[in-house]
Amino acid sequence: MRASLKQKIITVCDLKIAQKGEQVGLSFYAFFANKNDNPELLMEAAQWWISTHQLDHFEKATKIKKLIETET
Repeated sequence: MRASLKQKIITVCDLKIAQKGEQVGLSFYAFFANKNDNPELLMEAAQWWISTHQLDHFEKATKIKKLIETET
């Protein structure tokens, strides 16, 4: 996954955790605008979320952030 997407995910996770607490859940759509203006990036996130990690539709933001931070 490209570094810019990783950083965006961490930023969104941090923001949602600060707003709603450590139990907040997210889907990979949380990292994108409501319109599909970058399908390649959306598919990259979907591949990571669904195929690579086999995550549920909603996962805790803390879990997602930890997964991103531990990847090389």
